[in-house]
Amino acid sequence: MTATVLDPNTALIVVDLQKGITGLPGAHPTAEVVARAATLADTFRAKGLPVVLVRVTGGAPGRTEGPARSGEPAADWAEIVPELGPREGDIVVTKQQWGAFYGTDLDLQLRRRGVTQVVVAGIATSIGVESTARSAHEHGYHVTLATDAMTDMSAEAHDNSVQRIFPRLGETGTTEEIVKLLG
Repeated sequence: MTATVLDPNTALIVVDLQKGITGLPGAHPTAEVVARAATLADTFRAKGLPVVLVRVTGGAPGRTEGPARSGEPAADWAEIVPELGPREGDIVVTKQQWGAFYGTDLDLQLRRRGVTQVVVAGIATSIGVESTARSAHEHGYHVTLATDAMTDMSAEAHDNSVQRIFPRLGETGTTEEIVKLLG
C-alpha cells in the first residue's frame, strides 16, 4: 500500500543512523539511506513537526544464538551522523534494545506533543526499524514506513519486513511520496 495521508501531528523517527552502524555493510547504499532520511528530517523540521533521532548504545542482556559484538566500539560509534544532526528542537532517544520505545521516554515525548502518527526510517529494517514500528502500532500511533530511507544487512530480511510485516503495521511509501504528503 502506498502512504495515503499524514496526520497534522506526525513525527519522524529515525532509527540508528549513527556512525557505528552506518559504517557497516548494508543491502542498499547507506549513503543514499542517510540522504533520504536527512531529506525527511529537513522537511519535518521546516513544517515544525517533531524529529526523533534514535541511537543505540547497548543491547539486551539475554543469551542468543547470534554472534555477540566483539571488542570495544569506537569512541564515536553512537554519534548520530552529521547529515541528520541533531538540530535544535530534535528529540534524541538513547536505547539499549532493538526498539525505540522499550525502556525510553519516547512515548511520553510524543504524547506531550500531541503526536498521533509516526514515519519511521533507519537501520536495520528487520531489527530496529521493525521493532520500533511494531511498538508504535501497539501504542496506537498511525505508522508510515519510508521504505527507501532504510536498509538492512540482508536484502532478504529487508524485503521480508517491507513486503510481509509493514503492511500489517501501517502504510509504506518512498521519501518523495511522504514529502508530497507533508505539502
